[in-house]
Amino acid sequence: MANGSGAARSGGSRAVPTNGRRPSQAVYRRRRLAVLALALVLVAMLVLAGWWVAGLFGQDKPKAEGAAPLPVASAASASGLPSPEPAAAGSCDESDISVSAATDAPSYAAGENPMLILEVENTGKSDCEVDVGTEAMEFIVTSGEDRIFSSKDCAVETGELMRTIAPGESERAQFTWERQRSAPGCTAVNANPQPGTYVLTTRLGSHKSEKVIFDLQ
Repeated sequence: MANGSGAARSGGSRAVPTNGRRPSQAVYRRRRLAVLALALVLVAMLVLAGWWVAGLFGQDKPKAEGAAPLPVASAASASGLPSPEPAAAGSCDESDISVSAATDAPSYAAGENPMLILEVENTGKSDCEVDVGTEAMEFIVTSGEDRIFSSKDCAVETGELMRTIAPGESERAQFTWERQRSAPGCTAVNANPQPGTYVLTTRLGSHKSEKVIFDLQ
């Protein structure tokens, strides 16, 4: 017969703490807060790791084609002042262009071909753009009133050649005259120049040189 002294039945007993007391509500709250804080730290670490990986991939991506750089404001525009205008270059006057004629020798022996020279010089104080092409250039040889030769008579290819000549600088062109007559349109001429005194004049556009005298022997 069971003892009725208060011994606990085996089917209805519950485990209790060894000290005989349950944990307080404050202890439960502290444990929950600690677990929550740990979870937040883990989430933050995962987010930062994701940003870091995304940044590594983003460094290798090419920039979008056609993207224009941002305009950089100059000091004048930033202050609201108008930008300074570039200094105007000095203009070249036609009177600043000088054309002269020369030969490489004052006299030529029989069978020796004269070298005719045209020189254009900028005598002004500003750069001059000058057409020194064969279309604008001409070498003329005369004897008295007789027109002996012109480099334009039988010119095959002529064209424009623009050159910028600085103040005090010059350009030079040379032409070897083979001691033959010529006529406009390159028509045939039978007689050739004889020994004597001849005159060279050069032209470049509207500019004409002074006369230069040389001899053929």
